[in-house]
Amino acid sequence: MQQNTEDQVALRSARLQDPSMGRGPDPATILGWGADLDPADRPAVPKERMPPRLENIPAPGQQESDVLVLHSTERPGITPVFGTSVPPSGLSGVLRKRAFRRSENDIRHWLTLMLADRVNVVEGLFADLRKAPRGKQLASAAVVVLAGWWLLRR
Repeated sequence: MQQNTEDQVALRSARLQDPSMGRGPDPATILGWGADLDPADRPAVPKERMPPRLENIPAPGQQESDVLVLHSTERPGITPVFGTSVPPSGLSGVLRKRAFRRSENDIRHWLTLMLADRVNVVEGLFADLRKAPRGKQLASAAVVVLAGWWLLRR
C-alpha cells in the first residue's frame, strides 16, 4: 500500500515536470488524423454531391377530407397530404379531440393520447365481440375481460 502511494506521488511529480506525459500520442503524428480538413484526402468526396434543388416543382394541392383530421395547435392547419384510414371515433376519439386542444409540449397532451390508444384497444375488442358468432362470444368475452384486467393493472 505504501509503495503504491509513493508511485503515485512520483508519477504526479513527473507529470508536473512534463505536461505531455500520459496524454497519448501527438495527433499530428497519427497518419490520417484530420483527414477531413482537406477534401482531397477524403475517400467519399467524389460521392458527396449536393442534390439538385426542387425550386421549380409546385407544392401539392390540399387534400380533400370528409372525416375529422386532428392536428397540432402549434401549426396553422393540416398538412397538404394526410391519412384518413382511421378517423377518431367512440370514447377514444373524444379523448383524442381533448388531447389535441393542448400544446404538444404539455405532458397532458401525450398522456391523453396514450390513454386514448389503450381505450381504442378495448373498443376494438368489444367490436370484435359484437361481430363474433354465439359460440365464440364466450371465449371472446373472456379475452376482453383478461385484456381489460391486463390494461388496468399496468
